[in-house]
Amino acid sequence: MITSVKNERVKAWKKLHNRKERNNNQTFLIEGFHLLEEAWKSDWVIREIIAEEAVELPNWCQNYEVERVNEQVFELITQTQTPQGVAAVVEMKEALEREGNHLLLIDSVQDPGNLGTMIRTADAAGMDGIVLGHGTVDVYNDKVIRSTQGSIFHIPIYHANLSNEVIELRKNGFKIWATALQNAKKYNEITIDEKVALILGNEGAGVKKELIDAADEIVTIPIYGRAESLNVSIAAGILMYYLKR
Repeated sequence: MITSVKNERVKAWKKLHNRKERNNNQTFLIEGFHLLEEAWKSDWVIREIIAEEAVELPNWCQNYEVERVNEQVFELITQTQTPQGVAAVVEMKEALEREGNHLLLIDSVQDPGNLGTMIRTADAAGMDGIVLGHGTVDVYNDKVIRSTQGSIFHIPIYHANLSNEVIELRKNGFKIWATALQNAKKYNEITIDEKVALILGNEGAGVKKELIDAADEIVTIPIYGRAESLNVSIAAGILMYYLKR
């Protein structure tokens, strides 16, 4: 059992809080029984499981390397307020081929909670994949992962230059929808084509102009109350469920 916060393994786990270290190692940390089980059920590669000494693990954990640590060590590596005493190092997994007819393209969304909620909602709505553009918060950020509630392990996620992605998608028969306020049509007045890629943008700036200009449809969600705008993750949910109706 590891009891020293100066242990080299502990230092390596702690470094995974940093995006650069995650990318260098192609691994990330997850915490809690739910996320651990979702990673296992979804056949993601679990490098090792980290558990406090008194924590009882499911039987299937016997198939993995388990490192026991004391409470002090676990508190050092945890990023949750009420840790469950179990974490794991998981290998990153980038989807390769675009499949399906409904994709969510995310342009420079910065808030981890928003991105995590969008991933979770895309999973629930039955979207076929998510493409993350440059400037978007790291999908392996701890807050993003927790906000997905395990959906990060269920839906294919890609990274791409969205301008290039739109060109390729149009070649493959996709209609491109971009969200905006100006020169837009109400989303529920637009005919849904067989293949649709939906672009949502940054919380403050919205979708980049070059992507709006490349879109087949510019869509908006009408606001009937006095709110100035909708949260981007809420808007994404409304539009994704409309596409999948």
